[in-house]
Amino acid sequence: MTEKQLEYGLKSLNEEFGEDRVNKAINAIEKFKVEVPSWVFGEFGGGRFGGYMPPGFARDINEKLDDAAFVNKLTGAVEGIATHILWDYSLDGLTGSFEIARQVANEANKRGLKLGSINPTYFLKGSHRGSLSAEESNTREKYVEQTILSVKIAGELANGIVAIWVPDGSNYPGQIELKKAYNNTKQSLKEVASEIVKINKNSNKKVKALIEYKVFEPGTYSTVLSDWGSAYLIAKEFDGNAGVLIDMGHHHHSTNVEQIVARLLNEGIYGGFHFNTRYAADDDHAVEPNPEMARIFYELISGGGIFGKNNWALMIDQCSSREKRIPAILHSIDSLQLSLAKAMLVDQKLLSAYQKNDEIILANRVFNNAIMNADVRPIVAKARLNKSLSLDPVKEYSKSGYQEKIELLRAEELIVQFPQY
Repeated sequence: MTEKQLEYGLKSLNEEFGEDRVNKAINAIEKFKVEVPSWVFGEFGGGRFGGYMPPGFARDINEKLDDAAFVNKLTGAVEGIATHILWDYSLDGLTGSFEIARQVANEANKRGLKLGSINPTYFLKGSHRGSLSAEESNTREKYVEQTILSVKIAGELANGIVAIWVPDGSNYPGQIELKKAYNNTKQSLKEVASEIVKINKNSNKKVKALIEYKVFEPGTYSTVLSDWGSAYLIAKEFDGNAGVLIDMGHHHHSTNVEQIVARLLNEGIYGGFHFNTRYAADDDHAVEPNPEMARIFYELISGGGIFGKNNWALMIDQCSSREKRIPAILHSIDSLQLSLAKAMLVDQKLLSAYQKNDEIILANRVFNNAIMNADVRPIVAKARLNKSLSLDPVKEYSKSGYQEKIELLRAEELIVQFPQY
C-alpha cells in the first residue's frame, strides 16, 4: 500500500463510518496484543502422513524465542509466548523442570518477551488410555503433578495463566465408561484447583486456569471435555480461579462460535481464545480475516472481553504442515488486526436502533457494512505507521533475510530435546 492509497483509503472510511470511529479503530490496532505459541516455530506438526517439516524450524526453546522476538519486532503485537511444559522445560520429555523454566523466562526477558500461558503436556507415550481421565491412578497422579508444576511456573515466572487441554476420549461406544472418565478428570483437576487456591492466598499475582474443550479428535466418538458447557462445569470447581478457553478449530463447522463468546461474557465468565482457521475442524491453519472472525471480535468488544474490565486472554494456536512458520504467524496477526478493525467500525448506536424497531434487514446491512464490506487495510496500515512499523509485516519478513539465515544456520543435525510423543 502506497502513502497515496493509504490517504485515499482513510478518507473513504472517514466519509462512510465517521472520523471518530475510524480513529478508535486505529487506536485499537495500536493497542492490540496477542500471545504466540512456542510450538508453531519448532518441530511440531509436519503433517499427519508426510512427516514434512518446513525449513528453518526452531530446534530448541532459545531458537523459538528468537523467532517470537523477530515476529514482535515486525508487528509490535506479541503479548508473550505460550509454552508447553514437556516440550520447552524438560531434558527428557517426561519430567518438567522449574529451573529450566526460570532460565527460559530470563532468556525471554533478554529478547523483550515474557512467558505467556503455561500448557501442561498431556499426550505422552503410554497415555493411550487417557491422562487425567485414565483408569490407572499412577498415570493420573503423574499428570496432576505436572499440572501443579505448571501452576507454579505460571504464578512465579509467567503471566498467571495455565491453559489445560485434555485430549482424552474414545473411538467407539462402550470403549470407556463416559461418566467415569469425566469424574476421573474432574477429581484430578480438583487437586489442581486446591493448589491454585493455596497459591492465590499467598501471592499478589493470581493464577487462573483456562479449561479448553474440543468436540472430537483424537477420540472420534467422545472427548471428555467436548463443549463449552463441560469446560465450564470443570471451571466451577476452581473456586473462581478458572474460566473457559475457546479454540476456533475445536467445533463442528456449523457451530456459532461468536454466540458462545457472547454467552460467556454475558455471564461474567472469564475466558480465553485460541485463534486459528478451522478448515479441518482443527487448529492447524493460520488465521484468515473472514467474517466469522470479525463477528467474534465484535462480541469481544461489545461484551468487554477486550479493552474492557474483563479482558480475556488472547492467544494464537496454530501449526500446519506445509507453509513456513514465521510468515504463517505474521499472517495470523495481520488477519486478527484486520478482523478487529472491522469490528470496531460497527455503528452500535444505529444497530441498536434498528434492532429496537425490528428493522431486520437494515440491522443486518449496517452490521455487514463493517464486518464484511469495509476495506480496513488503511486502518491497520495507519496504526503500524504510527508505531514506526512496516505497513506489511509479511512482505517485510520476505525482504529481511531472516528466513534465509535460519535455514542456513538450522540445517545442521537436529538438536533432540525430547522424544516424539
